[in-house]
Amino acid sequence: MKHHILSVRPFLGAKDFTLSRRFYTDLGFEEVPLPYNMSYFKSGDFGFYLQDAYVKDWIDNTMVFLEVADVTHYWNELNALNLPAKYPGVKLTPIRKEHWGEECFLHDPSGILWHFGKFYQ
Repeated sequence: MKHHILSVRPFLGAKDFTLSRRFYTDLGFEEVPLPYNMSYFKSGDFGFYLQDAYVKDWIDNTMVFLEVADVTHYWNELNALNLPAKYPGVKLTPIRKEHWGEECFLHDPSGILWHFGKFYQ
C-alpha cells in the first residue's frame, strides 16, 4: 500500500476548553473555531483538533511528539512564555539527551504531554 499523506491531525481533549484554547494560543498556534465545541490549532501546515471533551484515562495517556529544528531554541522560547505561572497544572521539563536525539517536555493544562524533540541524523 502506498500513501500520499497530506497531514495527520490528532484529536486532543481538554479538561477546561476555554483555558486550553488560551494556552495553545499563547503557545503560538493559530485557532480556527469549529462547530460542536471544537477548534483546529495550526502552525504552518501542521495542526491538531482540540475538543471540549475530557476523559481522564484518555487525557492521562495522550502524548504528542513535535519534531523541531533546534530543541535548545525551542526550550528557550518555552521558558520565555512562563506558561507554568499562567496556567495551573502546566509543567516544563528541561532538555534530555538520548541515544536517538534530544527533547524537552511540556504538560498542558489538562495533562497532555508534549515532547518537543529532534532526532540525530
